[in-house]
Amino acid sequence: MSPHDPATLRLSVLDQSPIPEGATGGEALRNSLDLAALADRLGYHRYWVAEHHATPGLASASPEVLIALIAQATRRLRVGSGGVMLPHYSPLKVAETFGMLSGLFPGRIDLGLGRAAGTDQRTAFALQRDRRQRSPDDFREHLDELLGYFGYRPLDGHPFAHLAETLPGAPERPEPWLLGTSPQSAVWAAELGLGYVFADFINPAGAGIAGTYRDLFTPSEHLDRPRTSVAVWAVCADTDEEAQRLASSFHMMMTLLHRGQLIAVPSPETARRFLEEDRTPLRQIAQARRVIAGPPETVRAGVEAVAREYGAEEVFLVNILYDHAARRRSYELVAEAFGLTPARGDAPAFQHA
Repeated sequence: MSPHDPATLRLSVLDQSPIPEGATGGEALRNSLDLAALADRLGYHRYWVAEHHATPGLASASPEVLIALIAQATRRLRVGSGGVMLPHYSPLKVAETFGMLSGLFPGRIDLGLGRAAGTDQRTAFALQRDRRQRSPDDFREHLDELLGYFGYRPLDGHPFAHLAETLPGAPERPEPWLLGTSPQSAVWAAELGLGYVFADFINPAGAGIAGTYRDLFTPSEHLDRPRTSVAVWAVCADTDEEAQRLASSFHMMMTLLHRGQLIAVPSPETARRFLEEDRTPLRQIAQARRVIAGPPETVRAGVEAVAREYGAEEVFLVNILYDHAARRRSYELVAEAFGLTPARGDAPAFQHA
């Protein structure tokens, strides 16, 4: 597969489990299971779930729990984390968890790893086991250890090297990816020979960073060439007007987020009133974030343009919408626009409560 080839471009889903205003976290999580089953039937390649803590608008605080349920309810999808925020965890615990998932669902589990906290500093401190002082920035050391447990890095001389033989899912192992929004993550992914996913939906100025990753890439036992993916905001509807209306919920959330306010996902009507009173143009991307929104032909052109910009062979689509039916419809329209191959025959289906 050549990078950014429209004929072979893979489409995947990154899900943050949005909580609509007036709904519960449990309802949001069940919506994620329902959307994953739909994505499986539609022909998406991967379904990754995010990790966020202490926010009223996003329900996925423990991606490994959702991964297990989604993998059980689907047949074709690769399922994984987008991502596990490694600074919160013991590398061994993450290795055991994703080893188990890989043993249960061979050849289908991805381990996307991130350095960010996925929350504010106070909550990050509350997540620490040892609260006598803040944890040091030892991400790279822990990343090497974690990859070593799965045989992606040498553990020679490491005091915990023998534990690699005890992972419950062996010989199965997850496919590792590094997530990033900055040059440092690109350098590490290149040095370690990992696949790299850049979060354009957080930092839309990452094309050069993705290029750095490819330029510095060192082949590894896992990969013989760089694999670049990009995650981008995409909202698709039957008309441009409807897509912009749906996207207004995200614009309101981002506008308030940058003012230090966290809220559940507002309805488009609430969001449009807020944006009008706030004098924020509906089409203006809050804090310079890129949002691809429109009918199918517009979204396809926008997604392909981002893939070309990043030299990506895979694009993760992410959105936060108030109405779950509209979210389902968005992914259906994109699948049709790209001609994804629907599943044949009966597949496991999540029964929505």
